[in-house]
Amino acid sequence: MKRNKKERQQLLKETILINPFITDEDLANQFQVSVQTIRLDRLELSIPELRERIKSVAQQQLDEVKALSIEDVIGEIVDLQLDESAISILDIKKEHVFSRHDIARGHHLFAQANSLAVAIINDELALTNKTEIRFTRQVKVGERVVAKASVKEHKSDRTIVEVKSYVEQELVFEGIFTMFRSNKSNIERT
Repeated sequence: MKRNKKERQQLLKETILINPFITDEDLANQFQVSVQTIRLDRLELSIPELRERIKSVAQQQLDEVKALSIEDVIGEIVDLQLDESAISILDIKKEHVFSRHDIARGHHLFAQANSLAVAIINDELALTNKTEIRFTRQVKVGERVVAKASVKEHKSDRTIVEVKSYVEQELVFEGIFTMFRSNKSNIERT
């Protein structure tokens, strides 16, 4: 359904507020207009481009990663609350997919989720002890994977982390990660 400019711009603002990681291409498809129209709308509304929105969200994160170097995280962490929750994004590029089918290799989705499960731990040392994972659909080149991690339980020197990864609103991966941590004093019992 075509909307007038004013309606489209209002919906554009609301859509980006809900999902700051949405691309101009996805917005163009959603509103059935050209990518250039979306860019002009964003410019008029003073809405920054995707990279700037991601940086803005990342600057609002509350905590710093302790258990690994930020360079070791697969994807880009955009929210982190140690021992509570975290979010990262991974744009699937040619180097992430099987060349014959443009389908993402599973180890990239696992690596994004696993590094997020490590990053969420409020400890200098966190290692993956055990995982239960499930891939729910194929991910293709050009798609953006948003991984959301949450701490479910603390047990002495172990923490249970659930990670769910989505493309748009569709679940593509889920996993339960049992994480070993060395410093028990950081754990608040739940």
